Amino acid sequence: MDFELTEEQAMVKKMASAFAQKEVKPVADRMDRQGIYPTELVQRLGEMGFMGMFLPQEFGGSGMDLLSYVVAMEEISKAWASLAVVMSVQNSLVCAPILRFGSPAQKKKYLALLGRGQWLGCYALTEPGSGSDAGSIQTRARRVGKDYGLNGNKIFTTNGSRADLAIVYAVTDPAKGKKGISAFLVETNSPGFSVGKLEDKLGLRSSETASLIFEDCRVPRENLLGEEGEGFRIALATLDGGRIGIAAQALGIAQGCLEESVAYAQQRRQFGHAIAEFQAIQWMLADMATEIDAARLLTYRAAWLVEQGKTVTKEAAMAKLFASETVNRVAYKAIQIFGGYGYIKEFAVERFFRDARITTLYEGTSEIQRLVIARRLIDGEEIAHEVDGETF
Repeated sequence: MDFELTEEQAMVKKMASAFAQKEVKPVADRMDRQGIYPTELVQRLGEMGFMGMFLPQEFGGSGMDLLSYVVAMEEISKAWASLAVVMSVQNSLVCAPILRFGSPAQKKKYLALLGRGQWLGCYALTEPGSGSDAGSIQTRARRVGKDYGLNGNKIFTTNGSRADLAIVYAVTDPAKGKKGISAFLVETNSPGFSVGKLEDKLGLRSSETASLIFEDCRVPRENLLGEEGEGFRIALATLDGGRIGIAAQALGIAQGCLEESVAYAQQRRQFGHAIAEFQAIQWMLADMATEIDAARLLTYRAAWLVEQGKTVTKEAAMAKLFASETVNRVAYKAIQIFGGYGYIKEFAVERFFRDARITTLYEGTSEIQRLVIARRLIDGEEIAHEVDGETF
């Protein structure tokens, strides 16, 4: 098995790292404290081709593989997770399902705009009464002449307040249960679409998380994504890729914690020695590095399997589960190494600690990941999902 990145993947990693270190890291702490949305940095991601990384060039994308996207996500998350989650939603949750399930007309109309970063997308699945049980959504879509009329509410929608296009899940046939859910491409300037509350969050302070309101929102029939009743299947297939993106985000935050901790331990002195000389600190650093490497291998494997055309429901869940729980353990140890200074906003590990917490929640909680993995093990590879997770 070859663990080396290809020349192209290594180039993407280098480009993402240079951007993150020179343009993102210097402003991340200030913008995060003030909750400023990174408009200019999002535009730069579009200019660099990072908002449609695995879209074919004919659709305005960069034509890269999924592992290139993962290594780019990792580097940007290492500097600022708030920016990385905007990129993650655009690639994994918006561009990917349109590329896979969209009609030729939908791809032509939307993918170039999204891939170049001229338009921003969001993914509207979660509702006030429907989180892990995605099949219980209540938003309704009824046929109104040649259009659909959408009514309902969505919550925890990353990019929702900034998006030009929303992928919205709604019930078209209540009698069919999960098979009565459909997916729609909703332009946010449509009559009846409005943005509700912006959430005041623990972490990801500069990534806006919004509720969306649909009041007789008119959607043309040609904006149905896939066929009627395919929405639940589309949502689950999309979340497999989304979980790989969140695993990459967790990796980046964890790596940032490790690098900050190593540097601090070498310069911080107590009892006449750098604390890096103390076995207690060394063991924490060793555990952090080992768990990060293990999480990276799981994440890279899942991305590689996608490129081989494999179904990765179990592998994506494993990567997301382990990477998200790893970053929380690593962030805890980073604060411990910094001591009291780690509790102060002047130091990046404080922000890393807050940003890490969400990774075990969105795109499926850790408990849901364990359920998905266990059911695949027990019932085999053909099992259909019964439940799924929140999408912020």
